[in-house]
Amino acid sequence: MSAEINTSSPPSSAPPTYPINYTFKIFRGNDKTGEFVDYEVPIDEGMVVLDAILSIQENQDTELAVRWNCKSGRCGSCGMEVNGMPKLACMTRLSDFDPKIPITVTPMKTFPILKDLVSDVSWNYEVNKTIQPFSPDEDSDFIYQQEDIERSREFRKCIECFLCQDVCHVLREHDKKDSFGGPRFFVRSAALHFHPEDTADRSEWLKEGQGGIGHCNITRCCTDVCPEHISITDNAIIPQKEYVVDNYYSILGWIKKQFNK
Repeated sequence: MSAEINTSSPPSSAPPTYPINYTFKIFRGNDKTGEFVDYEVPIDEGMVVLDAILSIQENQDTELAVRWNCKSGRCGSCGMEVNGMPKLACMTRLSDFDPKIPITVTPMKTFPILKDLVSDVSWNYEVNKTIQPFSPDEDSDFIYQQEDIERSREFRKCIECFLCQDVCHVLREHDKKDSFGGPRFFVRSAALHFHPEDTADRSEWLKEGQGGIGHCNITRCCTDVCPEHISITDNAIIPQKEYVVDNYYSILGWIKKQFNK
């Protein structure tokens, strides 16, 4: 898939007069074949990319496939690539683009294309099954403090849009889906790991299992695209890398593993 990319912001001048015609270059096809089709759409103030796509679907091409649900940035369904960047279509305002330059819209590159803008993200749910679930101590009488709640709350904001998975070069460029879980599932394992009552040791999953956290070289691209502004790299990935090092490469970690055998 290749097309001219709109990288310009609208020039600062007098307020625009709506409606304004925007041109969209939208990928039409599947995993085997496809092409870009141009659509011209009249845009009103406040519209987002998803509004334009739904307008095309209603008025110009009823067979255009797109996945969406809440249209308010809460369900994560409308993940796609806008000018080559993973975005939620419902949260991407058209006022941020120059109407004179076509906007390119494609499905998420990392996953197989089902049709048009719809990607098959089912692999992610299979990865989730490989993570050991929450494992509390049934005899615990732990008393929660606010800091205990705050530590894992950030990770629970994830809406599973999989934009972080899409942008991750380990999955996107190297396709290591057989040995790497990706940033979404480092957030998931961090939510469990930092829960004050969880007792499970997921270091083996992180190092040698589907997690494969060693493949991550902390480029922070996943953090950059997260619509919930989760600090994936700094707060989820790096602490768990340190956890793996402590468990596998420190003398105390080695002794602990010998006693737990």
